[in-house]
Amino acid sequence: MEFEGAGFGKRWISLGEIEVAQVSSLEELWSSNHGRAGSSKGAGGALFYKPIKIPEGYFILGHYGQANGPMVVARPAITSMEVVTVSFPPLAKPSDYILVWSSDSWDEKKQDSDVHHGYFWLPQPPEGYQALGILVTNVPVKPSLEEVRCARSDLTVECKTDGLIWSTQDSKNPFSSWNIRPKIRGVKAAGVYLGTCYCSRDLKPESTLPIACLKNLKIQNNDFSAMPSLEQVHALQQSFGPTVFFHPKETYLPSSVNWFFQNGALLYTKGSTTQPQAIEINDSNLPQGGSDDGEYWLDLPKDGGAAARVKKGDLQSAEVYVHVKPMLGGTCTDLAMWVFCPFNGPGTLKAEVFNIPLGKIGEHVGDWEHFTLRFNNFTGELWKVYLSQHSAGKWVSTSDMQWQDSAGRNWAVIYSSKDGHANFPAEGDFLQGNTEFGIGIRNDAARSKYFVDTSSKYQIVSAEYLNKGESPQEPPWLQYMRKWGPKIDYDSKAELSRVLRILPSKLKHSVEDFFNNDLPKEIFGEDGPTGPKAKSSWEGDEKEE
Repeated sequence: MEFEGAGFGKRWISLGEIEVAQVSSLEELWSSNHGRAGSSKGAGGALFYKPIKIPEGYFILGHYGQANGPMVVARPAITSMEVVTVSFPPLAKPSDYILVWSSDSWDEKKQDSDVHHGYFWLPQPPEGYQALGILVTNVPVKPSLEEVRCARSDLTVECKTDGLIWSTQDSKNPFSSWNIRPKIRGVKAAGVYLGTCYCSRDLKPESTLPIACLKNLKIQNNDFSAMPSLEQVHALQQSFGPTVFFHPKETYLPSSVNWFFQNGALLYTKGSTTQPQAIEINDSNLPQGGSDDGEYWLDLPKDGGAAARVKKGDLQSAEVYVHVKPMLGGTCTDLAMWVFCPFNGPGTLKAEVFNIPLGKIGEHVGDWEHFTLRFNNFTGELWKVYLSQHSAGKWVSTSDMQWQDSAGRNWAVIYSSKDGHANFPAEGDFLQGNTEFGIGIRNDAARSKYFVDTSSKYQIVSAEYLNKGESPQEPPWLQYMRKWGPKIDYDSKAELSRVLRILPSKLKHSVEDFFNNDLPKEIFGEDGPTGPKAKSSWEGDEKEE
C-alpha cells in the first residue's frame, strides 16, 4: 500500500523528519473477560491488538488496547534520510525489552481457561531515544528487536495517561493499562496522538511515564498541510453538523448574536452605568481585545417588557458559530460550535425525591455553551464529540451518540438541558453533584419541536490556521473579551436556609454540605460569561470533568 499526495484525509501526514500513516487492519494478541475495563459502560475485560498489513517502509510504534482512535505507524521522511546521519536516524530499534507483567501469576487466570497467556513488554530505547508504546505477546519470549521502533528524543514530547483500558483490580498482582496522549495539547502544541498504550504493575499510573508521543516539527513553521481547506470545512459541517434539541418546557431559547444586539442589548461602562450604549451596527462600539478587566459588560434592555422578550431568545435566528482549530499536532481537526442564549435560567436542586427551584440562583444574562466535533485528519472521519456541561464537559464516542436519519444522511443528536443549556448525548435527568446520594442540580434534557439544525444554521467565524486570504473574517463581537452580562451577588445563606426548611431532617446535613463544598461558587451570583475567544479552550484542549 502506497500513499499519494499530502492533505486532509490522505491517510499519511509528514511531521518533518518522520512521516506517519494510519492503519486499520488488526490482529488480536490477548484478551480477558475478567478484571475491570475502563469503558463508560463498565463492562469487564479487554482486548489488545497489533497492526498488520503495514505499508512498505513503515514501522510499528507499539500495540493497541481497545482500538480507540487513530492507530499510527511511522517511517523516516525521505528528506530526513538525506540530512540526518545514519548513526542517529529519526527512528531506531530498541536495545532490549523489560517484562512488565504476565497473566501467568494472576489468580483469575488460574480460574478461567478462557484467559490465554499474556505478556506485556516495555521497549528499552537506545541512548538518545524514547519508546512510544508497549508490546504484547502470548508466549513468554521477548519480541524481536525488529518488531518496533523508538524515536529520537528531540522528535518526541511528554505524554500522560488518557483513561483506563483495563486493570486486574488485584492488590496481590496489580496491573493496569491506559491509553496515552500528549501532556500538553492545544492549537500550537506539537504532540501527536499515536493510538498506543502504556501499562504498569500498579493500579495507578506514575506521574512521569517512560514512554513518549511524537512531535510535529512542522507546527513551528505554521505548516498545517493535513488540515482541511475552507471548502472542506463547509463540507464537514454540512455532512456532520448535529441537530440540537431543546427541552419542550424551555423558556430561554438561543438566538443569533446579531438578533440580541438589534433587539436592545446594552453596553455598560464602569463609572457611567446610568448611560449605557446601544450596540452599533457591525458591533463597532464594542471594546476590542484586552481581557476581562471589569470595565465593560453587556445587559438586557432597560425596558422591562423588552427585557422579558429578549430573555426568551429567538429560535428562528439561532445559529452556531464555528471555530475550526488544529489539535494533536495538526493530526486532528476540531469544529467547536458555539451556541448563544440571551439568558440562562435558574437552577433546580434535586435531593432524592425532592425537586426545589432555587429562585434566582443560576440565572445570568448571556450564556455561551458549545460542543465540538473532532475529526481524524488521516481519514477525514469523525472520531468523537465533546459536550460542554457548564464549567467543563466530557468526550463521547460516536458509538455512544444518538443518530437520526434525515434526507438520506445520519445526523448526530445533542440534547440541551432545560434553562441551563448543558449538552448531553441522550434524553434524561442528569445530576450535577453527588450522584451516589442523589443530591445535585438537575439537568433535564428531552426532544421537542424546538431545535437547531447546525448542518445548515451555522457561521464559520474563525480558522486561524488558514492563510490570510483563505480564512474567514472574524466578526467584531468575537474580539469583545469582557462579560456578556452583569454581575449581581445573591444572599446565598438566605437561599440555603429557605431550602433547608423544606427538606426532612435526614437530608439537611447532606444538602448543606453540597451547597458549601460541591456547588460551583459562581452559581450563587448572576455573572455573565466571557465570549468564546476568552475561553481556555479557544487555544487549548477541551476542559474535562
